[in-house]
Amino acid sequence: MNSIGKLGAMQQLIKGGRTMPAVAISDDSVLVKKIVGEHNPEGVDYDVRPLLQIVEDVLIRSNMSSEGATMGALARVDHVEDRSYRPGQTNMLEVLSAKIDRISCEISYKTLGGVDAHSTTVAIFDMLTNYKWDVKIVLALAAFALTYGEFWLLAQIHDKNQLAKSMAILKQLPSIMEHANSLKPRFDTLNDLVSSIVEVTKCVIEFHDLPSQYITQDIQAYTTAYNYIPVASYWTTRSIVACAAQITSLTTLGYEIFTSTDAWELSTLIFKLKNIIDHLRQLLNSCHEHIGKKMDAEAYQMLRELFSKPHTDNMKVLKALIYAQDDLLPLYDGVPKKRVSLESLRRKNVLLLFSGLEISTDELLILDQIYNESKTHAPRMESRYELVWIPIVDPNSEWTDTKQKQFESLQENMSWYSVYHPSLISKPVIWFIQREWKYKNKPILVVLDPQGRVSCPNAIHMMWIWGSAAYPFTSSREEALWKEESWRLELLVDGIDQEILNWIKDGKYIFLFGGDDPEWVRRFVKEARRVAIATQIPLEIVYVGKSNKREQVQKIIDTIIRDKLNTQYWSEQSMIWFFWTRLQSMLFSKLQLKQTDEEDHVMQEIKKLLSYDKQGGWIVLARGSHIVVNGHATTGLQTLVEYDAVWKDDADREGFEPAFKKHYDKVHSIVSPCCRFEFSHSMGRIPERLTCPECRRNMHVLTTFQCCHDEKVDEDFFVSTVTPPTN
Repeated sequence: MNSIGKLGAMQQLIKGGRTMPAVAISDDSVLVKKIVGEHNPEGVDYDVRPLLQIVEDVLIRSNMSSEGATMGALARVDHVEDRSYRPGQTNMLEVLSAKIDRISCEISYKTLGGVDAHSTTVAIFDMLTNYKWDVKIVLALAAFALTYGEFWLLAQIHDKNQLAKSMAILKQLPSIMEHANSLKPRFDTLNDLVSSIVEVTKCVIEFHDLPSQYITQDIQAYTTAYNYIPVASYWTTRSIVACAAQITSLTTLGYEIFTSTDAWELSTLIFKLKNIIDHLRQLLNSCHEHIGKKMDAEAYQMLRELFSKPHTDNMKVLKALIYAQDDLLPLYDGVPKKRVSLESLRRKNVLLLFSGLEISTDELLILDQIYNESKTHAPRMESRYELVWIPIVDPNSEWTDTKQKQFESLQENMSWYSVYHPSLISKPVIWFIQREWKYKNKPILVVLDPQGRVSCPNAIHMMWIWGSAAYPFTSSREEALWKEESWRLELLVDGIDQEILNWIKDGKYIFLFGGDDPEWVRRFVKEARRVAIATQIPLEIVYVGKSNKREQVQKIIDTIIRDKLNTQYWSEQSMIWFFWTRLQSMLFSKLQLKQTDEEDHVMQEIKKLLSYDKQGGWIVLARGSHIVVNGHATTGLQTLVEYDAVWKDDADREGFEPAFKKHYDKVHSIVSPCCRFEFSHSMGRIPERLTCPECRRNMHVLTTFQCCHDEKVDEDFFVSTVTPPTN
């Protein structure tokens, strides 16, 4: 075609309306009115993903070829992975190929005939009224791929194949390829538009594939997207028409025919489609979020139902809690240091240790000791139990390299099983253990029997109190151990300090005491030694610290050493931690078993000691195993100070033990300090009601905000970010 002929053809195309009036872009409702009116919402539906995969393969290879054009390497696509298509992926072409070919011809015919882009787009939709929106777009895109793919296929092989060479000449390809460098910006813009077309197409398909059982028209994001899909389909198809027009003009009119209007049209369409993509992605994200919540709630209810039914073994339960699929090994065995399957736990008693990554070294060391003792000493048939660590992390927070290293460090120090990675634990499982097993941030140990039934909702307390003697860690075993127990000194110090146990055997008087006031500690030790000498009793004194305030406790220990106070102390903070952990576990064990009877002497004494600790300081006086006084620090010191003036004669006449208790009780009845208990939200099972161990009346419930700067404060992320369904 000579220059005059090409100019005439170009004028015909422009006159026909290949330009895009501004109103055509802005008023979407007018543009799609006819298309929506003729669309059949119950139209033919296909799974177009296989067809899109074929089309995308054509476009990707054509895209890569255009990049290669500037380097003279049009035929170099060897590094693209070859694809083979299954029969199921190509069967639909037997039904749709005629429709695709007809659309391709319609686009070429109308483009060459000077028909404007809007009319061509509407004509394509007229051919596809009985198809779903996603099918319409993919068919139009497949029609474009025929033209686009043919163009680049000839460009790649025309210098190697005579047939291709002849066809390429007919389409003016040799002259086009000679000017590949100058045409690169045009191809780049075209490829950008094609990429946007494919992205919108995928969004529409993704919307179409949303599971209808989890999302309905009453969801705003879904309704908005549903109404917006026709607009997205229109502009995607119109962009396809524009791309096809570019290739048609190249092969019929030559490379010279490319106006500023063409460039503006393509750029405007790219901008339009990118806005559509952003809008659709936002709506899809909202829909997926809603669907995710529905699916999580359904999974949560399924977990509840699963634990309410009997099973022949524990595998269904364990798969539901840890990992349901068989495509990977979800456990890590801490002994051989390798991944294993859940089969390792089949028909065994399983202790599930739930904790965050903040579980302390002290806890792990003691757990490891108890676990290994239990495995060693338990009878052969009864020792069929395993411990599994299930790490619980905030599913809404970012998983960082620091967290990964922290997790791996913990995992490597465990001699039992652990979940291979925290991401295996789903949000519904976190909901379940939080709501049903009262987990928050403190470690809990849920015991499952070989059939997957819960034999103890939290065995961590009995494990801290009795160690391996609590095996097999069931609630019935916990009850039996409490029936055998009494308020004695061994209950407080067993497994912590062997020297105190030796003093108990020797029948010595023993003062355990704690507090954070250096002056009180000095006076108490001085007065205790003075009274012991006066009454000629064998007395041992041990500073045991407080349940919190580690830094202040360490300062008291430093004071004892510096002032050479005549008392022993626990130099290892782990011993102090374990003493108070065991004591708190006694309280929670009783609460868990609902053993809160006012006549339960052990329970009342435990509450007293924990309360006195919160008020500042405390003392425990024992003779051998027998605890004489479990008292408040101030009252205990006053009792000792008043020895000479008040109860010396009673001590001479009745003995030190009854005289001390008698005067302590008298002073205590006058002072009558308040009792106070503090339960962190991270404790999980917080009692609704608690009686005072002193007056036996119901205690007032208060909410306290506290910041102790020498302590590590646990962040209870479950309170704000992980909320289980309410129904």
